[in-house]
Amino acid sequence: MRIKQVLKEKHLTQPELAAKMGVSLSAVKQMVKADSLTTATLEKIAGAVGVPMWQLIVSPADVMPATGVTISCPHCGKPLKITGV
Repeated sequence: MRIKQVLKEKHLTQPELAAKMGVSLSAVKQMVKADSLTTATLEKIAGAVGVPMWQLIVSPADVMPATGVTISCPHCGKPLKITGV
């Protein structure tokens, strides 16, 4: 899980996350340490932090190819340039 990293990226503390989620700080600390969480819990965390749920598991860099990568269109075969967001 990347909860701790996402909190850093969003400049949020664990107490702030607990307040946004309406749960105790100890509950958030358990979530941050957990090896796995339910989809419902991940959705609540993602909503409170303001990120898509998948970012709690992998970073955008892990799923986006490097800037400048070229692939071909599966329909016409023309090259497509992929750029970062």
